[in-house]
Amino acid sequence: MARAQSRFVCQQCGAVHPKWAGRCEACGGWNSLVEEAVQSSAPKGLAAGKAKKLELAGLGDGGEKLVRRTTGVGEFDRVCGGGLVPGSALLIGGDPGIGKSTVLLQIVAGLATSGLDCLYVSGEESLDQVRLRAARLGVTGAPVQLAAATSVRDMAASLDQAGGPKIVVIDSIQTAYIDNIDVAPGTVSQVRASAQELIRLAKARGFTLFLVGHVTKEGMIAGPRVLEHMVDTVLYFEGDRGHQFRILRAVKNRYGPTDEIGVFEMTDRGLAEVTNPSALFLAQRQSPVSGTAVFAGMEGTRPVLVEIEALVAPSPLGTPRRAVVGWDGNRLAMLLAVLEARCGVQIGARDVYLNVAGGFRISEPAADLAAAAALLSALSHEPVADKTVIFGEIGLSGEVRPVGQTEARLREAAKLGFLNAYTPPRNGGDAILRVAEIRHVRQLVERFMERGDGGATVTPVRQRQAR
Repeated sequence: MARAQSRFVCQQCGAVHPKWAGRCEACGGWNSLVEEAVQSSAPKGLAAGKAKKLELAGLGDGGEKLVRRTTGVGEFDRVCGGGLVPGSALLIGGDPGIGKSTVLLQIVAGLATSGLDCLYVSGEESLDQVRLRAARLGVTGAPVQLAAATSVRDMAASLDQAGGPKIVVIDSIQTAYIDNIDVAPGTVSQVRASAQELIRLAKARGFTLFLVGHVTKEGMIAGPRVLEHMVDTVLYFEGDRGHQFRILRAVKNRYGPTDEIGVFEMTDRGLAEVTNPSALFLAQRQSPVSGTAVFAGMEGTRPVLVEIEALVAPSPLGTPRRAVVGWDGNRLAMLLAVLEARCGVQIGARDVYLNVAGGFRISEPAADLAAAAALLSALSHEPVADKTVIFGEIGLSGEVRPVGQTEARLREAAKLGFLNAYTPPRNGGDAILRVAEIRHVRQLVERFMERGDGGATVTPVRQRQAR
């Protein structure tokens, strides 16, 4: 009797290995290789099967225009590009307990109330547990159809028919399995095959498919990376359990802009949308306080104002500590090097702590100037001028470079009552605020040090070079 062949597949990247190893050579993940059986029969060539010619069509050929279905949750519709496209597949990932199942249950309840047939398939919870969550959210009266299943074959039998549901939620794709694949649910082969079958049904029958995905400890969606390529939209839920804010971010969207965000607030009645996140992030701001600066950023098409906090303290250790929350630690190291090398600010021997208030995460380089202002304010014990917003990118030579969508940032700041702005050099434009153009970060240093250094030490660059 021939021995059954097997292979070892990485559950993080999908790489195939001939034998087990503690570490995947492709992605570097530890203890991620799982044994899977290899199909005994080899795939046959194309000559043995029957084929039919493809039906070709032009770009302008007929066909009804797809009408988006609005969910009634403005923040979710914004992230999706204006609503749900029939026949599309959306993948939603996030940390455990962040609110994925909660927001989806709220959305399908609202769509079902508006008259659409909605099906919620739970693979992790019983029907009574789903009903308990619905009672907490106050949506028990919505005509949502519930099912507890993990077999894709059973799901396909219910979905592959005329007049089926228009909205389908699978919670979660890691619990689904296909019975003719001899591996456990959640493995790379099962996740890929289950998602492929469900997405095929969504395209054929025209219903919108939501797939809930687990995430790894690095924050990436568990399973094969091809899963994110198969779906039309990938959404990530971000946030800290210590804060009530939740941010829904689109990292891929075939029917709308990417890098768009929606802001929600966790309440005892579920997730409530926040239509003006800037006002919410700055609600607890106390001014004037040294070590804080308001940054006018852009998330997709939306301007967002957040507060950056900095603390500079003497270090009792030989190697000063650098702690960053909500920003890139490498950019902080670069910014400190520029302040010391180009402006003579002696900050290298001090502990530096930087935090973005409200649990928000900043990824754009336009936050360099605001972070530098917060650091200089903390170092000199001089607060930033009241009602002032700051944005701009800082280069390695200390020059402040222009950033995009300047007017949108200034309009958002003016709407919230700000009067002044520190910006990079601008090419014309209306004077919405009193703008001070910063061409070099040295100008920002002079603005703080000329009002009293508060114990900070600044050595002129020429004098340091002479030494």
